This record gives sequence, structure tokens and C-alpha cells, in this order.
Amino acid sequence: MISLRELARLAAEHADDLDRPVAPVRIGGRTRDTDRRPVLMGVVNLSRDSNYRESIAVSTESAVRKGRVLAAHGADLVDVGAESSRAAAVAVDVEGQKRLLLPVVEALAGDGIAVSVESYDASVVKAGLEAGACVVNLTGSQDDDTMFALAAEHGATVVLCHVLGPHVRALDGSDVDTDPVPRMLEQFGTRIERARELGVTGLVIDPGLGFGFRLHDQRARARYQSVTLLHSFRLRRLGVPVCHALPHAFDVFEDQFRSAEGFFAVLAHLGGAGMYRAHEVPLVRSVLDALVTFGVDH
Repeated sequence: MISLRELARLAAEHADDLDRPVAPVRIGGRTRDTDRRPVLMGVVNLSRDSNYRESIAVSTESAVRKGRVLAAHGADLVDVGAESSRAAAVAVDVEGQKRLLLPVVEALAGDGIAVSVESYDASVVKAGLEAGACVVNLTGSQDDDTMFALAAEHGATVVLCHVLGPHVRALDGSDVDTDPVPRMLEQFGTRIERARELGVTGLVIDPGLGFGFRLHDQRARARYQSVTLLHSFRLRRLGVPVCHALPHAFDVFEDQFRSAEGFFAVLAHLGGAGMYRAHEVPLVRSVLDALVTFGVDH
């Protein structure tokens, strides 16, 4: 349940975490204080298996156009992925991912647009960074050392997703906890420490609410996501910004599902998030700008 009473209880129980500062993050040559102005990550999907149809690009030209439109609508960063994270999605081999990704990354980076490559494969990440990406959206953890070394070499920021395994489709759903934060603090903490040891200076953490657990009741899934968004501020003790891929909750919003990201952005903002991965960039940007204008804070 979400109520003023419950929010007050949450804030009182974890009061020490409310005002913890987080490090600025470097995106495309600019250093950003995400508490002053949140970073908005737009999405371009190159896989037809992606569940958000409006974000799917059917060609390189389509992907580049979508990326440019996202940037024009207020995205600070465009996240490009060549393989869907859905459990039933078809795997795309490494060469296939590169073939799809690299022309898009090169074109957008050539336009001066900050680009993130979403992948769990080191060779794909390496090629994406060489093509001009400045952020790695790391959706796996089995090759952390290699990924961190690549990011350090290219001066790239890393978004660490809460994926403990090779990739999101390999997860078994065991990450559904009544309170997932303690485990995340431990696991993210270990990975952050190792990334810094290997020279990574820009880090963001993503609790992975869009994947990693299997709740077959979609309304229950949306409720779990909503509550967890509000608990995000407890992760700020790690000292880095928190990123959320905003849910869609189709079973709740139905034909108005494109408005869902605006609703969840409010909860994430109240929870202290600093980066938002969104498909509906104009909507989410306007909501975030309004929250900042009205002084709504976590």
C-alpha cells in the first residue's frame, strides 16, 4: 500500500539514507548532478522481440531517426540495444548484434548525441565504445572485469544492472524479496568496488525492476515495482546515482499504457532516483521538469 502514513514510516525508518549525496555522473562529455537535474535515457530497440512496439526500429535509418527525435524531445542519452531482455526473446549472436548496433551508434555519436550500448557481451561493448558510445548499460555480470577494463579504457560510464548471471534471460526469478535492498546493497557494493579498482570513474546502479523476477500476476508485479521504486533512496548509501527503467504495467493502464511511465517517474523521483530509462521521453521529461519546478523531492 502507498499512503502518506506509509511514506512517513518509510522515511522515519531509514532517515539516515534520505540525504545521502551521490556522485555526479559524466554523460557525453558533461558532468551532471542528477539531484539537480535528472538524466533521461531514451530507448531505441533494434530487436523486433522488444515488448514496447513504439521503440522498435526496423532499419538503421529508422533507428537513427528515432534516436535524433528522442534527443530533440529531451533525452540526455539514447540507449541502443540489439537483443530483447524478454525471457522468451530470440538470442541474437554477437556478429548480428554488432551489425545492427554499430551503424546506429556511429551515426548518433557523429551527431553529438550521447549513446549508451545495452549488452552483456564484451566484444559487443568493445565495438560499441569504439564506435562512439560513452555509456555501457551492462545487463549481465559474468564478465565484469573485462567490461570494467573496457569502460576505463574508453572513459565510459557504466550502468550496473542488478543481473547476477550471464544475461537477464538466464535469471530464475529468485530476486523477488520482501525487501530486496539489503541484498542489492551487498551485491552492488562488491561490483562498484571492483569497477573502481579497475579504473571506472562513472557509475550508476539499476535495480532491474523491468526484469529479473517472474511474477505471473502482472498487477502484483506492478505493485512490487511501485513499492520498490519508493525504496530507491536506501541504495544511495552506495554513493552513486540510481537508474530505473520505468515500468509499463499494461495490465493496469491497458489502452493508456503509454502514460504509465509518467506515473512511475513520480514514484521513482520520490524514491531518490537520478536516471530514468524511458520510451515516452516527452512525457517523462515534462513530469520530471514539473517535479523539479514544484520542489518535489525525496
